[in-house]
Amino acid sequence: MSGTPKHYQRLRENYPAVMDAVGHLGKTVRDSGPLQEKDIQLIQLAAATAVKSEGGVHSHARRALEAGASSEEVRHALLVLISTLGYPNVAAALSWIEDVTEES
Repeated sequence: MSGTPKHYQRLRENYPAVMDAVGHLGKTVRDSGPLQEKDIQLIQLAAATAVKSEGGVHSHARRALEAGASSEEVRHALLVLISTLGYPNVAAALSWIEDVTEES
């Protein structure tokens, strides 16, 4: 798995308090319910796909893999979105996750 994106590193350097708050909120929300980390990351992957966020798709695919999802599960999480988001949006996200799954 590759390191943290440079854009994120710059945000951490320039706005450490903001990024700490964002990280704390994310952890609090993840810890507030019964979902496992892998499932949370697959849900967030779907949301990133829905808003066409290539960086978000990269990040949550990587995090899902780190949480124990297989490459097949990551791809399937996107495929099930075709009837909701449309083939072109899902095809784009599938191409984006190749950047991540080819590394693993």
